[in-house]
Amino acid sequence: MKRRLAGVVLSISNDTTLVVGVNVVSTHRIYKKQIHRMKRFHVHANTEGVNVGDTVEIEESRPISKTKRWVLVKGGK
Repeated sequence: MKRRLAGVVLSISNDTTLVVGVNVVSTHRIYKKQIHRMKRFHVHANTEGVNVGDTVEIEESRPISKTKRWVLVKGGK
């Protein structure tokens, strides 16, 4: 089963690459408080119809390049 995550497009690098930020919430080991962090993923996608700030859904895939291991499933227009 491949992981699917939802995030926001932070930047559009070129015609085939997006940078998507996914909010990750974890609990601190000692203080038990919620820690909110944003993790950045490089996503392989056709960038037509996708703008910065759009909410998209991404899915794990085979390694496409040195940094890209995710593909765009839903989002944009």
